[in-house]
Amino acid sequence: MAAPAPRRLSPTLLALIALVAGIALGLAAAGTDGVLARVVGIVEPLGTLWVNAIRMTLVPLVVALLIRSVAGFADVRALGRLGAKTVLLFLVLLVGVAIFAALVAPPLLASTPLDPATAAALRAKIAPMTGDVPELPTLRGFVLGLVPVNPIEAAATGAMLPLIVFTLVFALATTQLPADKRAAITGVFDAIGDAMLVVVRWVLAVTPIGVFALAAAMGAELGLGLVGPVAWYVLVLCGMLLACTLLLYPVAAVWGRIPLRSFARAAAPGQAMAIATRSSLASLPAMLEGVRTAWGERPGTTGFVLPLCVATFKVTTPIADLVGPLFLAQLYGVELSAMQVATMTLVTIAMSFSNPGIPSGGLFVVSAPVLLSVGLPLDGIALLVAADAIPDIFNTVGNVTGDMTVAAVTAREEKPHNSEQLYG
Repeated sequence: MAAPAPRRLSPTLLALIALVAGIALGLAAAGTDGVLARVVGIVEPLGTLWVNAIRMTLVPLVVALLIRSVAGFADVRALGRLGAKTVLLFLVLLVGVAIFAALVAPPLLASTPLDPATAAALRAKIAPMTGDVPELPTLRGFVLGLVPVNPIEAAATGAMLPLIVFTLVFALATTQLPADKRAAITGVFDAIGDAMLVVVRWVLAVTPIGVFALAAAMGAELGLGLVGPVAWYVLVLCGMLLACTLLLYPVAAVWGRIPLRSFARAAAPGQAMAIATRSSLASLPAMLEGVRTAWGERPGTTGFVLPLCVATFKVTTPIADLVGPLFLAQLYGVELSAMQVATMTLVTIAMSFSNPGIPSGGLFVVSAPVLLSVGLPLDGIALLVAADAIPDIFNTVGNVTGDMTVAAVTAREEKPHNSEQLYG
């Protein structure tokens, strides 16, 4: 019998190993002029190239995925009351989670343990790259900045929120066109989105190299000063994701008018699968079985709502992809105004429906635009990717629980097709 193929390490674990190895190389080279210092100098440009590759993909990928998402929801609305209600639930839950993240994360991250020497080194490192972080001093300036005078210029300068607003308006306009013209436009952007996702997968494939190169440079300059801050970031992020998951239980019970025990019983199989696989898609069969076991056969919920949720709805996006950029701002010593935090929050909401189903995809497609929206550098993405292993478990469980919350609310209006009842 042939020996089983060796199990491949996950991309996140490889990135974590690369982070540790890079910091170790940097520490060994710190304060020396020998061979190791020259090695760090040789590999450091690879990190810059990796970050530039991320930036290269962002604008076409964001535009294509948003247009695809809006076109998809136009088709959902055509399915009638259930589709419209499902989309409305998505928006309400996302806004609620975004407000929670924007209010809770900044004070928690303000306690990040960062020694003055490390903070000074980080500020010196990013100053040549970013200059001054753009300010949004007034509500009037924020509102006027939402509509770009020139969307091409917004794309070229990385002004992500105005670009997203233009893209959403354009996508909504396509839904009013005749079917043949709409299909022609969405077909082009579908192809662009698919092609850009291939490029993103290529960039992700070399993530360990990029993380290693950036970590080596950080290790040489900062030493072990990053260990405490990164550990605190992981703790804060996991705690907020867990709190969001637990808060969804009473939301489902009250809004879905079902006992907490019934919701917990229905959600448990999907949550267990989410812990094991860290994939919402892989958890779908368990979620479907949970609905059937706890609430009976409900074709609208199992055949439409839950598949739609898994494909497009990521309720934890405003937490997972806002806390990271806020942490990096704290790490780099960049003080963000309330308007800038609001900008970042709006970007997470707008981009949540375009979160691709690839490992660490949200960090590239959501967190990266969030960083660019307030002028923060993308170098810190390496830290977020490498630290994503544990938070990703909490993130997936939260998303599965959010999907089941939407299912609970929609299921209450659908009569079961067997003898079991929703309150059984």
